[in-house]
Amino acid sequence: MQHKVIDAKDVVIRFAGDSGDGMQLTGTLFANTSAVYGNELSTFPDYPAEIRAPHGTVSGVSGFQVHIGSSDVTTPGDYCDMLVAMNPAALKANAKWCKRTATILVDEDSLTEALMQRAGFKTDNPFTELKVDDRNLIVAPITTLTEESLKDSGMDKKAIDKCKNMFTLGMACFIFDRPLDYTFEYIEKKFAKKHPEVVEPNKKVLRDGYNYAANLQMVADTYHIAPAKLKKGIYRNITGNQATAWGLMAASEKSGLPLFCGSYPITPATAILEELAIHKYLGVKTLQAEDEIAGVCTAIGAAYAGNLAVTTTSGPGLSLKSEALGLAVMTELPLVVVDVQRAGPSTGIPTKTEQTDLGQALYGRNGECPMPIVAAHSPAHCFNAAFNAAKIALEHMTPVFLLSEGFLGNGSEPWLIPNMSDYPEIKPPFAKSLAEDGKFHPFERDANFVRKWALPGQKGFEHRVGGLEKNHEGVLSSDPQNHQLMVDERAAKVQKIADFIPELEVDGPEKGKLLVVGWGGTYGHILSAINEIRSAGKQVSRVHFDYIMPVPRNTKKVLESYDTILVCELNSGQFAGYLRTLYPGLNIKSFGKVQGQPFLVNELVDAISKEI
Repeated sequence: MQHKVIDAKDVVIRFAGDSGDGMQLTGTLFANTSAVYGNELSTFPDYPAEIRAPHGTVSGVSGFQVHIGSSDVTTPGDYCDMLVAMNPAALKANAKWCKRTATILVDEDSLTEALMQRAGFKTDNPFTELKVDDRNLIVAPITTLTEESLKDSGMDKKAIDKCKNMFTLGMACFIFDRPLDYTFEYIEKKFAKKHPEVVEPNKKVLRDGYNYAANLQMVADTYHIAPAKLKKGIYRNITGNQATAWGLMAASEKSGLPLFCGSYPITPATAILEELAIHKYLGVKTLQAEDEIAGVCTAIGAAYAGNLAVTTTSGPGLSLKSEALGLAVMTELPLVVVDVQRAGPSTGIPTKTEQTDLGQALYGRNGECPMPIVAAHSPAHCFNAAFNAAKIALEHMTPVFLLSEGFLGNGSEPWLIPNMSDYPEIKPPFAKSLAEDGKFHPFERDANFVRKWALPGQKGFEHRVGGLEKNHEGVLSSDPQNHQLMVDERAAKVQKIADFIPELEVDGPEKGKLLVVGWGGTYGHILSAINEIRSAGKQVSRVHFDYIMPVPRNTKKVLESYDTILVCELNSGQFAGYLRTLYPGLNIKSFGKVQGQPFLVNELVDAISKEI
């Protein structure tokens, strides 16, 4: 059979298998290869929530979806063009995501009676049972072929079987016209020093998988996805957690301050702490604290000492940090609090994504305790969001929330490496002179309600810090009128930040029947849905909020220009409710999803179309 090469605008591939099958690595290598090739891409790692789910069960399936294209790619895709399933459980968990025209590649050696039963199949034909027998099925003995490929490698059977993901990657690279060079380089860099004996075997099995697919009659079609016409520059594939860490380091450079991160490991934020720990040579200091409270308190101490201070966490950890965040607000010290949101409440589903911490970020502290909130909208945008959050914290002397999401932190996309000369300087308001009375008044403010930052060791600038209320001179005070004044001034400082952030940009007509509103990681999905609706000839406008507290200055004007505002978010309507409190009387509707998964574009298309 002659292979037919199809020029495709974009394709979606989903790799799935047991947690030990290497699907995250396989998907990452496929994505990175595509990034080097020049494609636009978006990825979605989908980890099992159980740490040690029983082998071969649906609950233990690990997935990695990658969407590659020759033009703009804003989501990992709703449904896949190819599913790679390394066992029956992976097939059962992911068959529902296959397009009608999809190819399904399954390891034939895994279709044993025991693994079929463990996955919950009731018949001996999983394809018929799942109603996918009309797809292009490639049932290949991948485990056997891997063992045959490496029989002379000197590796034991267990080590050889771990290489079957490389054989599968080779097959996928042939089917989608991906070069093998990048993966060869990765293997050499990863193993050359410590395990040189596995370099050639891994390269061989990758090449053998590629050649097997080239000679396999069941591969009727292969796909060519041309490189995208990207803006000129140097690109790399980057995850949201990496981008967050690098954005914070960029802010450290631009402010001239050392970066300190005090954190406790928690899924899915841990990778930020790990990434920062790599860069000690840039003056980054990291402390893995014994708990969440210690993490944030060490960061507050570092802020007092003159550092760009950061603490990272997810929802449950944010709950534990709440009292200390009140301390940061009261002391008016700069601090960046990164919350990579996950499914809750409590421990919830730790590896799944949501936007359900917004209410906690807005209101989850005792007393009148406002904190600015910045939200990242894509993996690459996490860099700018982190930089901007740090700039606000340092220049306005306040703790700042940076809300990310598991979908953003673990997901990746191409990132145009910026020229740091294009980024503004960060100028903290350091205390340099005493008042006319020869004293330092630590809580007197400038026109933006910002107090001065006096670092320890400055003679004449000694002052108290702590959780008790003080007056402008820094003296403890329980005077009612002073407390009212200080509460009002702290709130005014946060609201004044609106003068330093961009206004909302409306995508579409600036007035009309419907405005679709999003924030955070819903950006790409909403944009794709809007584009699909417009291609059908319908008019709809869109805005996206990267700044939550305070909202941009023109928010009221924008919202009032539409009959209906539809807020789409991965919670039960928290941002919609927040907007209703700010702008009562407007027709603000909510479309929410709380399933631990991002929106599907078709879900949004249906919801938006009902309002047009």
